[in-house]
Amino acid sequence: MVPHDTRFRVVFVCTGNICRSPMAEIVFRHYAQRAGLAHRIVSSSAGTGDWHVGERADDRTLAALAARGFDGTTHRARQFTTAQLHDSDLIVALDRTHERVLRNWATEESDKDKVALLLGFDPHADGAADVPDPYYAGQQMFDDVLGMIERAVKALFQQLEPAIRPSVLNTGELL
Repeated sequence: MVPHDTRFRVVFVCTGNICRSPMAEIVFRHYAQRAGLAHRIVSSSAGTGDWHVGERADDRTLAALAARGFDGTTHRARQFTTAQLHDSDLIVALDRTHERVLRNWATEESDKDKVALLLGFDPHADGAADVPDPYYAGQQMFDDVLGMIERAVKALFQQLEPAIRPSVLNTGELL
């Protein structure tokens, strides 16, 4: 019998999976590793479209990540699948368009409830709902978008960490 996988599964979703969602995936994974929780979390990303499947992240994405000490060189774009609706604990949309698409793909209310906007976790987003798509802009926009994503992902991770971190009471493990 295969043991039940109890890792928390989060997937970040944007349009083509070469700019925003890879940034969020990599930053989230960094926070999990830094907190010693990488073995309890699966962080991935995908796009709503299939235009870039198999491609590396955009060079400007890689440059923005590298400038802040993150490595995105192993990322390969993939398209979100409806199976991920069932297999994920949290599906984080980078803007309202992605949120709408994901909720429309969900056939069960429980799967729709898993979809959230990334900036909804950032208390300093000042009412902004969408992480802007930097694809048609220059490097500065990629850097700015990564800053927005870092703040929101940090807030998201801080919210999730207590539920993910093992405790003596619920697992018998030491903190």
